[in-house]
Amino acid sequence: MRKKTAPPPSAAVQTTSAEGPPRRLAALVVLGAVAVGVAALDLLSKLVAVDRLADRAPVRLLGGAVHLTLTRNSGAAFGLGAGATVVFTTVALTVVVVIARTASRLSSTAWAVTLGLLLGGALGNLADRMFRAPGPFRGHVVDWIELPHWPVFNVADSAIVVGGLCAVLLSARGVGLDGRRTSDATSPDAKPPDAGV
Repeated sequence: MRKKTAPPPSAAVQTTSAEGPPRRLAALVVLGAVAVGVAALDLLSKLVAVDRLADRAPVRLLGGAVHLTLTRNSGAAFGLGAGATVVFTTVALTVVVVIARTASRLSSTAWAVTLGLLLGGALGNLADRMFRAPGPFRGHVVDWIELPHWPVFNVADSAIVVGGLCAVLLSARGVGLDGRRTSDATSPDAKPPDAGV
């Protein structure tokens, strides 16, 4: 009876390599879709807020649990660092560039969603800083959602916070940009990463 022989290491490498480009393309599509969706929703919500909430008293919702209050923010998310608009604009541009460069190594769906949230949030607020008064790099961000004991914020701020929490969680679990866990990456018997991670 003939013994089955294991495929040579080169075959496993070729299989993994063949799966790489489609996985990276799928991850890039997810990242782009999430980023565009967040940025579009943020823009639309701000246009409606400026049109409907300007020059009027805050709107109470859910028995006062949520208020719709139009404000202009020259600082970072949730009104932090007011007055440092140019600094935060530069930071936002840097975040966009870093995520764009990181995307070339991306194969994980979870990381694609995470980076898409961060990118969409950064682009949403960056658009305000570039195109709203008082001028480019100094524009004030439109905020309109207020919770009790919490600064006024917007959709982009929410996406940035959720994306940041997801990034911390994925890093804590040891999930890399390619979907592999850190412990698996060093194992000779490691399986190809799961497409859903």
